[in-house]
Amino acid sequence: MRLSYSVVNTAKPDLLMACLDAIERVTPAGLDHEVLVLDNASGDGSAEAVLARQDSRVRLIALEQRTGKAANDSTLLEAARGELCLLLNEDTQLLPGAVEALVGALDDDPDAAVAGAQLLHPDGRPQRCAWRLPGVGTALAGALFLHKLVTVQSRGSRTRRVGWAQSSAMLVRRSAARGVGWLDPEFFVYSDETDFCKRLGDVGWRILWVPAARAIHHDQLKRDGAGAERRIVEFQRGRDRYMRKHHSPAAAAIVRALSAWSYLARALVSRRERRRYLLHARQTLRPWRGEGIREAAEHPAPPLRRAA
Repeated sequence: MRLSYSVVNTAKPDLLMACLDAIERVTPAGLDHEVLVLDNASGDGSAEAVLARQDSRVRLIALEQRTGKAANDSTLLEAARGELCLLLNEDTQLLPGAVEALVGALDDDPDAAVAGAQLLHPDGRPQRCAWRLPGVGTALAGALFLHKLVTVQSRGSRTRRVGWAQSSAMLVRRSAARGVGWLDPEFFVYSDETDFCKRLGDVGWRILWVPAARAIHHDQLKRDGAGAERRIVEFQRGRDRYMRKHHSPAAAAIVRALSAWSYLARALVSRRERRRYLLHARQTLRPWRGEGIREAAEHPAPPLRRAA
């Protein structure tokens, strides 16, 4: 089989259905493919909605206990039958031409293991979705407010080699993923694809960003205001885990200090986002403190009881 669409669902059935509808619309005629949906213990009727479609090309993997994004993507990569695997979030909708552009990028470059799409806001504005790999240099660029210029690589109109690309719409060569042991489940969410791309690059594979491949990304995590503090904890935890895994303890400490300064500086000039920046600064300095998304998944709150 040529291609396995691999969708992780944790949110709402309407977003998942829109994602699956987009796959049907944009799949090139004659492309041998399958669609895998991993329902991450959503409990919101998403799994039932997938089964109700009665589409023989769609395979459902329904989890009873919620797990992290890296573990979910690894499960899909291992279960897929395709030579290529297009990782998607349920809040992502492929646009016409995206599949051809991504597949073509990997076909044209046999040394490339990953091709990331250009993500768009629902109103069509481009999202930043490819960057240089993190390190002391990128942290220094952030501290000097040069992040957009130095670190962001999702710019231009041509396919280019990048450090890492966001996995909301990421085409992966399965043989390469298998060779590095899939994604590391120690990254619950955030920095999981960064670590994945880093390990692929370490063994000689290239990571591509493909601007001709476009996908709308609703980014439900950012819309979840109630879980903002847990997301910040998990985000900084993942960044620090990446640094400690791939760099020296001294480099990790320097990055924590530089990153905390950049957040504090932003807090001083931003009244609207001050609290969020201060939370980031605090968590950057102590990434091992607090409860993140992992703890919320491992110990979910009991369902509310209806009044009699």
